[in-house]
Order: sequence, then C-alpha cells, then structure tokens
Amino acid sequence: MAHISLFIGDISPLPESSRLTGIYKKPVSAPLMLGHEGFAGDHQADRRVHGGPEKAVHLYPTAHYARLAARFPAAAGQLAAGSMGENLATDELDESAVRIGDIWRLGAARLQVCQPRTPCWKIDARFGCDGMAEFIAEQRLNGWYWRVLTPGLVRPGDELLREQAAADNPTLAEALALLAQHRPDLAELERLAAASGIAGRWREKIAQRLAWLRHQDGAAKPPAFHVKPGET
Repeated sequence: MAHISLFIGDISPLPESSRLTGIYKKPVSAPLMLGHEGFAGDHQADRRVHGGPEKAVHLYPTAHYARLAARFPAAAGQLAAGSMGENLATDELDESAVRIGDIWRLGAARLQVCQPRTPCWKIDARFGCDGMAEFIAEQRLNGWYWRVLTPGLVRPGDELLREQAAADNPTLAEALALLAQHRPDLAELERLAAASGIAGRWREKIAQRLAWLRHQDGAAKPPAFHVKPGET
C-alpha cells in the first residue's frame, strides 16, 4: 500500500527554447477519470515518445528528489513532488519495491508496471541544469510507467494497493542494474525480455541488445541504455 499525490498538466513552453512540453504538472484536488491513455486533462506535447497505452501513467518516487537536490543545489527549490512531470508521487515506493508486471489498484482503476521512464534533455531544460538527465540515468532514479488495465475514477486521497505480484519477474531496480552493465548476463536479459507485462517497445530494445551481444566481435561498446534524445 502507498499513499499518493496526483498531478496533471497542460502543454507549456520550456524556458529559453520555447519548445513545448507536458512536464509541468499541477496537483489535483478533485476526482479524475483514468483511461487507457492516461488521466483526463493530462496532456503530452510529443505523442511520438510521450503518452500512449504503455506510458499512460508516470510515477516518480519522492525520495529521489533529495538526491537530485544534493547533486544540483541550484535547482533544489524547484525539485518537489510533481516537478519531474509525474502523475503519481509517493515516498513509500521506489524501483526496488515494484516488479515488471505487478498489478496495482488505484481507486476504481487497475494499473500494471510495464517500463521505466527514460530521462531526456527536457529535464535539463526544465530545471536549467546541464547533466541532470544523465545523472538520473546513471543513478537509476528513473521512476516508471504504468499501463491501465481497467479504467476508473481516481481521487487524490486514494491509495495504491498491490493486487497481484509478478513474483517471477525482476524488480525494476534489478532490470535497470542489469541493463547498465557493459556485458550483462544473456540469460538474465532473456528473462527480462520474457517478463510478463513488459512494455512492447522496451521488450524490442532488449531483444535488439541481446541479438547485438550474441553477434558482436567484442571490440565495440554495447549500445547504452541511458539518455535518449527527445524521449521521456
């Protein structure tokens, strides 16, 4: 069980570049409908890489903000729940507490953990701090996305309740640690790719890396699973 704060946002320009983003969220004080594409009233600027059924809801662990503030003190005043563009914030869960494929209930809705968030350049632009997205990726402070299995009404005071644990699947922290390795164990990569509930595109990326590792000659560096331009 975890108590949550709820956030949604409209599309706004980033400072300096004026590029549009949906990273700016505001707290919600009224019930919201949660559908397969996300919360009513929540918007994404670039639908090619944001939103959709496998990025319907974003949770960011509140405890990560203290580490970010310590590393980037100039942005400490901005680093608060909701500022990373998340829909759900809680200080009771982190990546070690959830498994790929876990099913949780939130109000009348049911959600499934399906992939981590991949930090991108918009985080640096939003906080005015070069290197924040890279630090998040290196320290594996990603947060994660949920798909919505059952739409329903969600209230700000609702609690996240684990309904079905994917006990045979790796935790999100284990998956991120595996992918950060220069030469991850191929059997473990296969296990991750086969995890029930994993997002389709994430599975494809893992399968591509598996194929690369099986056929590479040992001279080149495996593709990094860190900051991806234009993707959150």
